[in-house]
Amino acid sequence: MADTDDIRRIAAMLPQTTVSDDGLGMSVVNNGKEKGIVWMWTERVGAKRPRVPHPDVVAVRVPHNADKEMLIAASPEIYFTEPHYNGFPAVLVRLAAIEPDELEELLIDGWRTLAPKALVKQFDATQGPA
Repeated sequence: MADTDDIRRIAAMLPQTTVSDDGLGMSVVNNGKEKGIVWMWTERVGAKRPRVPHPDVVAVRVPHNADKEMLIAASPEIYFTEPHYNGFPAVLVRLAAIEPDELEELLIDGWRTLAPKALVKQFDATQGPA
């Protein structure tokens, strides 16, 4: 089971990454702008009603919509989506259902998607062979 401590730990290992005060958001700086990698899901429970935060679920940026669909098909108990995210490359993740190492892999992939290419290359060079 993953939690906000895991998000903070993963963020600490990724260059130019910041974490939100609640520990559920993580961004990388690219061209002077923060690009969101992970953030707390807020659900629309009714039309014209305010969104309701769900600290037990995070939205995570993925490289492509195909990756999102693959994750949902392979593990619907962990991954899901909602109409708000249709066409957007982010998947919703139940923190209680995902293992920390799987979350780490997912967040690193999200970071790679949004980080400057030179930074990704530098990061890869320091990680050694897989």
